Amino acid sequence: MLWDRDKISRNVEDRRAQGPVGRAGMGIFGLLPFFLRFGWKGLVVFGLIAGGMYWYGGGAGGGGETNPQRAATSSPEENRSALFVSEVLDDSQSTWSRVMPGGRYQEAKLILFRGSTGSGCGVGQSQMGPFYCPLDHSVYIDLSFFDDLRARLGAPGDFAQAYVIAHEIGHHVQNLLGTSDKVHKASAVAQKGAGGLSVKLELQADCFAGIWAHDAERRKILEMGDVEEALAAAAAIGDDRLQKAGQGHVSPETWSHGSSEQRAYWLRRGMKSGDPAECNTFAEQRP
Repeated sequence: MLWDRDKISRNVEDRRAQGPVGRAGMGIFGLLPFFLRFGWKGLVVFGLIAGGMYWYGGGAGGGGETNPQRAATSSPEENRSALFVSEVLDDSQSTWSRVMPGGRYQEAKLILFRGSTGSGCGVGQSQMGPFYCPLDHSVYIDLSFFDDLRARLGAPGDFAQAYVIAHEIGHHVQNLLGTSDKVHKASAVAQKGAGGLSVKLELQADCFAGIWAHDAERRKILEMGDVEEALAAAAAIGDDRLQKAGQGHVSPETWSHGSSEQRAYWLRRGMKSGDPAECNTFAEQRP
């Protein structure tokens, strides 16, 4: 991806030097590092404990007290990542401001942190990866997640990282449209499993990420291989692939985000169409 930024966006809050805080929040990519460390059974147990905090967790507020002893010097690579996600945040939000004209789009914030931090949805931890909190309209990310994405999940490249941010902004769009609220007010039975509303919500966020990628390609800021990087990242975090690696078999009744094929399909669909109307995952049963 072609980009050139030398300062952080006004919509980014950098808490990387702040100390850790208590309990855990939840995110779309959130359980991946936990899964990689403890396996699928540990993931299921953790999800049962912490799952409710993503949408309805207590308002922990800011990021905790600054801890000078803990404050770490950021590496040049990490600072470059911070500038990159700042670029993707602004660029994707500029796209959605055009897609949702008339002031319908309201900008989200992005919070950089290390270890753990407070949010309007509870306390998020780096082990849970990036997440979006609808209560404070903010995306939260510990940049070390990108190391896991590259080294452990086999999805390298800057546009794989861009897809992660664009997916979270997709959740922000769903929040603004009221889609997220409708899904989370539905019964647990309706939300559950491979055909459930929760999976459909995640797949729509993938398609919305593709809407931005389509616009970025139209503006000729994508480079050769970028599309493939994003599709590889989407496939790498499919429920079926993670389950196969963690427990040796696939259990669709426990899915929460969709299969590798589904995630890549809906991301590609958004990329090809550039039309949010083509992202109605709730009306279609495919692939």
